[in-house]
Amino acid sequence: MADDIRLHEGDRNPGFALPDSTGTVVRPEDFAGRRLIVYFYPAAFTPGCTTEACDFRDNLASLQAAGVAVVGISPDPVERLAEWAKAEQLEFPLLSDEDHAVAEAWGAWGTKVVNGEERVGLIRSTFVLGADGTVESAEYRVDPQGHVDRLRAQLAA
Repeated sequence: MADDIRLHEGDRNPGFALPDSTGTVVRPEDFAGRRLIVYFYPAAFTPGCTTEACDFRDNLASLQAAGVAVVGISPDPVERLAEWAKAEQLEFPLLSDEDHAVAEAWGAWGTKVVNGEERVGLIRSTFVLGADGTVESAEYRVDPQGHVDRLRAQLAA
């Protein structure tokens, strides 16, 4: 369990090789030379996750203009991600981490409180990787409201 794992500024990213909503395997190295936002979210088609994803969608052009790419990772299967991407017109990669091994390696899987009940699951988390793949920032237990605006200010995008 990832409760004791946390990434910090300057750490090397743990990597991933996950299928996107089309089945294509995506890796951090695919974005070499650019900054990359890697955000983990609990589940497609849920209110908070949809708010966050649509916020990234609506700000994608300004992020890309600033040289920043975005990928979202959840434990959803590829098929569900494809449905959600189509329904919400999400044009950035959504990656499937069904066994949550990647989320664990990044510290985004562990104990959380949902509706007053403690459970184990995906912890909404966001990482900014520098062009060289090192962690520029790591944020755990992210509030989806206003999250992208805060990132844009941080990245001057």
